[in-house]
Amino acid sequence: MKRLLIAAVAALALAAPAAQVEAWGNTGHRLIGMAAIRALPDDLPAFLRSPEAAAAIGELSREPDRWKGAGQPHDRERDTAHFVDMTDDGRIMTEAGLSIDALPRLKSEYDAALQTAGIDVDDAGYLPYAIMDAWQQLVRDMAYVRVLTAQANRETDPGKKAWYLSDLKRREALTLRDLGVLSHYIGDGSQPHHTSIHYNGWGDYPNPEGFTNSRQTHGLFEGAFTSRVASLQSVEAGMAAPVLTGFDLKGRTVAYLKTTLGQVIPFYQLEKAGGFRDANNAPDPRGAAFVNARLSAGAAELRDLTILAWRASGEASIGWPAVKVAEVEAGAVDPWLSMIGED
Repeated sequence: MKRLLIAAVAALALAAPAAQVEAWGNTGHRLIGMAAIRALPDDLPAFLRSPEAAAAIGELSREPDRWKGAGQPHDRERDTAHFVDMTDDGRIMTEAGLSIDALPRLKSEYDAALQTAGIDVDDAGYLPYAIMDAWQQLVRDMAYVRVLTAQANRETDPGKKAWYLSDLKRREALTLRDLGVLSHYIGDGSQPHHTSIHYNGWGDYPNPEGFTNSRQTHGLFEGAFTSRVASLQSVEAGMAAPVLTGFDLKGRTVAYLKTTLGQVIPFYQLEKAGGFRDANNAPDPRGAAFVNARLSAGAAELRDLTILAWRASGEASIGWPAVKVAEVEAGAVDPWLSMIGED
């Protein structure tokens, strides 16, 4: 891949609130997933809010990186989900690229628009679509959890009840896995290098402030420095209050990525000022604050999108023939045929 990826693997001591591990590729994703789960409100299901779930999401948040190396077409179709390269004013790759504010409804339409502008999607990345796709999958998972939970609690037939309970366990496991995937892409979207054409040094662009052109910049930021300063305690302390009103999936995704894009120049200014080097044999506190603030932004976004997915799942229809989740939860519909399948 064109990006410098850090693959170091380290153990996370879950009992330590300020646990640190090596490389944002692991540290950032683990901490974002854990912090988000630990911040979920009580009206979400208990299986999502347990310490075991926080630990699981921390690990599953790394999953899309662990998929790599399977071969083609697997890798090529997934590698470019991790980023979207934008110009400083929010256009995809070049000034000829479409604006992030004008994302089409479908990824195929996005690909076509890029090709019209002479841009290869493999170069540009499609992170916004990865985030939206993962969120929509989470909503489906949660809708099934709702139906299975409601019906298992009221079912009087022993055979059917046993099936509902077994399928609920399967669905809970899938929900955790898919929440981990969403967490990964949200985490990618909190890292400024994953939203910018300046992903490995400033690059061959106008550079009036004299920012570094070192291609090691990305890796050094994600690696040794971040492994020394990132902590669960700091991430949790920096999380903003939930923002849950006026939700629009595409609009929310675009706003999130644009906010991260806005941190690219501050990153390079801080790098130039020495903020990501050690000072007096200790990490520079300015750089430490920057790292933890970015992780906090990711954790807060994942927390909010998880809550919003749960809310949206209550309005869904699932199964075949389709049943409304709300009607099953109200006891107005028996979902057996829709869940087990008519054939």
